[in-house]
Amino acid sequence: MDIDDILREVDPTFHEVPQEKRDLQDLTRAWVAERSAPELLSWPSDGLFERISDSIRRQIERIEEMTGDMDPKTNFALIVIQTELERFKFLVRSYLRARLSKIDRHALHYLSTDELRARLSDTEMAYASRHQALLHNHYLSSFLSSFPPALQNLNDTSGGIAMVDTPDLESAVFIRLLNDSLVMGRGVDTDDTSEFQEGDIVILRWSDAKSLVESGRAELV
Repeated sequence: MDIDDILREVDPTFHEVPQEKRDLQDLTRAWVAERSAPELLSWPSDGLFERISDSIRRQIERIEEMTGDMDPKTNFALIVIQTELERFKFLVRSYLRARLSKIDRHALHYLSTDELRARLSDTEMAYASRHQALLHNHYLSSFLSSFPPALQNLNDTSGGIAMVDTPDLESAVFIRLLNDSLVMGRGVDTDDTSEFQEGDIVILRWSDAKSLVESGRAELV
């Protein structure tokens, strides 16, 4: 009898676990990618976080129901479920912190165009807007109010110099190829195209790797 058999005995809805495992894998990939990419990636649009939130809620309810049961099998299953719950919670917290850190650094950038705003969830959009408003008000009360009105904007691009701080798209990232591919990379002295096989790990500038990741031909590691 393995862990799955024990959990199946104490939880009649155990047949739902494969979907939760797939969600956990998707969450892990999203977490790794977000921490590796130098810019904010798109918020998952497939309902992943809605399902994860429901899964966490169900696990908490299940733990509350099982707490106090002195049966050894139930106690062991309780430990497994609590461990799984903590893993979900850690990944969610770390993923959101990585995204909020990028928003804090480049809030004005991600609010500047419709394409960039589409990467944020509704909650992140509200957070970024409020963050930028507070920052602007702070600057106004500190020193901007003494400047001429034409110089009080934080997104001024006149004079050929943009005031909006943007992510460094030339940062190096590691990617794993998900199929055999020709990879174009820009080096220090020359550009080069090389053929790689599925499973190979390559280091590239993010600006070169981005199209591979977005097309599903590679994943960040």
